Amino acid sequence: MKSPYKGKTGLRRLMNAFGYSISGTFAAFKYEDAFRQEVFLSLILIPLAIYLGESVIEQALMIGSVLLIIIVELLNSSIEATVDRISIKRHKLAKRAKDIGSAAVFFSLINAAVIWFLILVK
Repeated sequence: MKSPYKGKTGLRRLMNAFGYSISGTFAAFKYEDAFRQEVFLSLILIPLAIYLGESVIEQALMIGSVLLIIIVELLNSSIEATVDRISIKRHKLAKRAKDIGSAAVFFSLINAAVIWFLILVK
């Protein structure tokens, strides 16, 4: 069975996808405390990466590691929203899904810390 939401193609699909992305970003900013904190942190770290990185590669790695945190947080938030939509009752599989999403965010934070440390300590 084909999804009724997959009917658009070409420029119309791109425009719709862009709108959905903006809507999702605003929803995450409105409802997710961790996302807001990470966005505010990125507003500090991205300019700092441009200033502290001595090469374009260093700057790209530092900025990319910060953006990866935001990407993983968005995925984690979508997992949490989906689990909560299914049921807000405590269930071991719901806990597992949320904990694994949280672990992904944790490892993206470790990744960023290691990249920044290795670049700044060189």
